[in-house]
Amino acid sequence: MLAIGRALMAKPELILLDEPSMGLAPKLVEEVYRIVVRLREQGRTILLVEQFANLALGIADYGYVLENGRFVISGTGRELLNDRRVREAYIGH
Repeated sequence: MLAIGRALMAKPELILLDEPSMGLAPKLVEEVYRIVVRLREQGRTILLVEQFANLALGIADYGYVLENGRFVISGTGRELLNDRRVREAYIGH
């Protein structure tokens, strides 16, 4: 969360968050996502790389799925959450 605060001090046009949940306790992951949602609601542009596909796609305007460095699926967060291939490979149901 400190890194997010530091980034915001520079008033960037784009905020890159690379695995912001990595190594965090579940309560802290929830807090990080609340902050990301708030930033999104403020109109900030965020590029989020995340291992928890369900969380990330739940707040994403748009998402991409990469396999071996190539885009294989793209769509809105909702479309990707509803895509059978994404659910089976990355969400687990």
